[in-house]
Amino acid sequence: MKTTEILKDAAHRPWPIPAGGWQYYQEWNDALFLHWKVAEEDLRRFVPAELEIDLWEGSPWVSLVAFTMERIRPKLLPAFPPVSDFPEINIRTYVKYRGKQGVYFLSIEGGKPLSCWIARSLSELPYRYSAMTREPGTYTSHNAVFGDCFSARYRVLQPLRTKTPHDLWLTERYALFQETARSINAFDIHHQEWPVSDLLLDEVEVDYPRFASLLSGPPELARYSPGVQVLAWGKVPHARILAR
Repeated sequence: MKTTEILKDAAHRPWPIPAGGWQYYQEWNDALFLHWKVAEEDLRRFVPAELEIDLWEGSPWVSLVAFTMERIRPKLLPAFPPVSDFPEINIRTYVKYRGKQGVYFLSIEGGKPLSCWIARSLSELPYRYSAMTREPGTYTSHNAVFGDCFSARYRVLQPLRTKTPHDLWLTERYALFQETARSINAFDIHHQEWPVSDLLLDEVEVDYPRFASLLSGPPELARYSPGVQVLAWGKVPHARILAR
């Protein structure tokens, strides 16, 4: 789909498309969404004090999203597959900042070292390299430095005819917020609504020692999406006023 058509499809957004031109195009394809309800006191120590933890029916949620990043590129340049295409896993939670609902990444892993370095350098997002393999119906990742492991065998079931309010709350997020030592960086994004299907996990292992209190036991909700085409605006830094 052309980017002009993506921009026209905006009725589902909670706020207008940002003024000024988008800077990056990317595709988040073949995505697994694994969701856990967590205790706020366990989550709070991982989230900067400036960010309000968003709640669904009184509880925060944490999600592991494993997908394939493809065709990421600056607006005026073509994609270069050896760098632009790679498997990615992020562990995220749901926050509010300056009146916007968005996501905050507890962890971001990419399957190519150079891609992680470029993404980290340009965005200041905390990308790190993990060894990943992906085949139809399977996804594995291992990070020797942190001792993090993820593996899944899965089957995609029927598409959801109507997404629940909870599904919309978990997926339709059009901002992300990340801290550095000096600022909270805000990023606006735009895409069409995620198409979502039920997901059956035949086997799953999620072992992230740092987040053992959050990613405990099997996920309470599992979904699949074939993906979305994403337009991203540049980061907007806000000076930090609270210490972590």
